[in-house]
Amino acid sequence: MKEVQLSYGRHGLVARVPDDAVVISPTDLPGLGDEAGAVLQALRDPTTGPPLAELIGPRDRVAVVFPDLTRPMPNRTVLPPLLAELARLGVGPDRVELLCATGTHRQATVGEMAELVGPDIMERYRIHDHQSADGDHVEVGTVDGTPVLIDPRYVEADVRILTGFVEPHFFAGFSGGPKGMCPGLAATETILEAHSPVRIADRRATWLVTEGNPVHDFVRAAAALAPATLSVDVAINNQRQLTAVFAGPLPDAHRAACVFVEKSAVQSVDRRFDVVLTTNAGYPLDRNLYQAVKGMAAAERVVSDGGTMIVAAACVDGIPGGGPFARLLASTVDGGALADSAGVSEPDRWQVQVLGRVLRRSDVWLCSEGLEDDEVRAAHLRPVADVSSAVAEALAGAGPGARLCVLPQGPLTVVSSPG
Repeated sequence: MKEVQLSYGRHGLVARVPDDAVVISPTDLPGLGDEAGAVLQALRDPTTGPPLAELIGPRDRVAVVFPDLTRPMPNRTVLPPLLAELARLGVGPDRVELLCATGTHRQATVGEMAELVGPDIMERYRIHDHQSADGDHVEVGTVDGTPVLIDPRYVEADVRILTGFVEPHFFAGFSGGPKGMCPGLAATETILEAHSPVRIADRRATWLVTEGNPVHDFVRAAAALAPATLSVDVAINNQRQLTAVFAGPLPDAHRAACVFVEKSAVQSVDRRFDVVLTTNAGYPLDRNLYQAVKGMAAAERVVSDGGTMIVAAACVDGIPGGGPFARLLASTVDGGALADSAGVSEPDRWQVQVLGRVLRRSDVWLCSEGLEDDEVRAAHLRPVADVSSAVAEALAGAGPGARLCVLPQGPLTVVSSPG
């Protein structure tokens, strides 16, 4: 037997697995020696386009967009040098507003926001935590006949700066870039179309695909209606250190970041596995079951039809309860039926749709400290208390010669689809 460190919650989890288990992780690149310096260098000598100094005037009002509490974006690494460079160019805190791109996610508490951006920035700068359903959005145009409604604080700014973390995304291709604006700062009705059942059901709505992906195509077109002045995307390693910084206009700078991330994220296997142990890459990505569907989608690529998937996700925020995701799960008796794309689009349906697709391929067992067993069963999953014991049981049930794959970083690894 051997021990494998899983990304789980804030502190990780150790799983004991057979010696012949295949452990697959992204290539862990070294962190940059001077992270703040790398951000400044990208602002002054961007991947493409003019430097920030040529894009901004001292009288400009600036909106700086940053990812919310569900993303492992190192905001406290990226924002300070960015804000310092703005100040050097004559744009201080009185002319800058920070916009937290929540999409349809919940807002942060005061303590969570301080952890997210740092107490100094929280004290000195105005921060708006976006709410998709507050009715305070303006139309910037239409995509496929759907009005694109965006937070007015972003639309009305003289200079718009998007910051993001680029990782493979299970139906949008990659995160970062235009997603900071849409869905990040979009109204609920716009997000519903970007994540509609028909778009999510399209086979091109998947990992690594941006061009021809109906989800990413919508997002990219929406972002072009109110273009960012500058996009600043970062890549990170397992220790959440910056490995690269990409700055410039969209979509070019984001494409460069995606190419870089794809080289380290994609790994190959020769065939599928009877049992797959996965995570949702630890905190903050595994803070609820809604987010943990991403880790299941990663394992879906390598688990055999009728196999078993074991998911280790802390889910300290629960399902979360009281929202549409929990209600949609509870309203369906058959887990596989969750994948049906018919019906009216509504918030969180996209995640339910993906979960249903996963359940049609394999059984899903969940090890989680934040959910009661009854809550796990209500989500059509099987609760397990210990991942090592669950692995042993699943392998025994699969029979002699059963193969095990472990994805310690969950959705941060994209395993090339075997035959």
